[in-house]
Amino acid sequence: MDDRYGADVLADGWRERGRVKAVEVAAERDLVVEVADDGYCGAITRIEAGLVELEDWKGRRRSFPLGGGFLIEGKPVRLVVPTRAPSGPRRTASGSFAVTDDRARVALPSRILVEGRHDAELVEKVWGADLRVEGVVVEYLQGIDKLDELLTEAPPTATRRYGVLVDHLVTGSKETRIVEQIMRGPHGAHLKIVGHPFIDVWQCITPAAMGIRAWPQIPRGTDWKTGICRAFGWPAEEQADIARAWQRILGRVTTFRDLEPALLGRVEELIDFVTAPAAAGADGR
Repeated sequence: MDDRYGADVLADGWRERGRVKAVEVAAERDLVVEVADDGYCGAITRIEAGLVELEDWKGRRRSFPLGGGFLIEGKPVRLVVPTRAPSGPRRTASGSFAVTDDRARVALPSRILVEGRHDAELVEKVWGADLRVEGVVVEYLQGIDKLDELLTEAPPTATRRYGVLVDHLVTGSKETRIVEQIMRGPHGAHLKIVGHPFIDVWQCITPAAMGIRAWPQIPRGTDWKTGICRAFGWPAEEQADIARAWQRILGRVTTFRDLEPALLGRVEELIDFVTAPAAAGADGR
């Protein structure tokens, strides 16, 4: 007969049986953790005097002793002081190996076009070092509606390609109809238009990076950015409030790991497209 109580209740380790052992994790800046005792969730902002400071999605900050009592994705961890990074090849925010001579090259005639300023700033933050080495400029259109006008004024060619990143490129959307019409036109051969499924580029930042479980659902008829700010308890009365909110959100991004795969793959496609030898010029850069 099975003895479900064990052979010896006084044996070493009986108290730990069945418990999940906490693993040690370096308390790196922007790592999102949860406090096991009260459920407080936030990103690490600094370590000082044996304390780790966390900032939640509303910008509130609290400090806790380093060590146990934290969770990552529901699993117990012990936060420890980060060790110095081992020597080796340095990587950019996009995950690429950084080159020794990273001075910007002369800009290529080809361009990456995005819809707005926020899209451009996000691409710059993660891929900026790579783009400068390649000589690729990112420009914003102030809306996909302006793309046709740009193509008429400065048409793309075999050596001046345009890679375009579009928000909310899903079946039946206004953006999809515009893209399909443009690609059927005379400039399609030298264009690559890709997109992500999210309403706005803000959503391309992972909830984990934001310290939330999911982006809030905004009712139809409400301006999406305004709705997001109000859901977070941030001011949203004027454009300056939206701009400040975006800077808080952008501040959560440090590497490609903070972005959704649906955006990562599309930007990499565009970089490959505009830096291909046929687009880069006779020198093949």
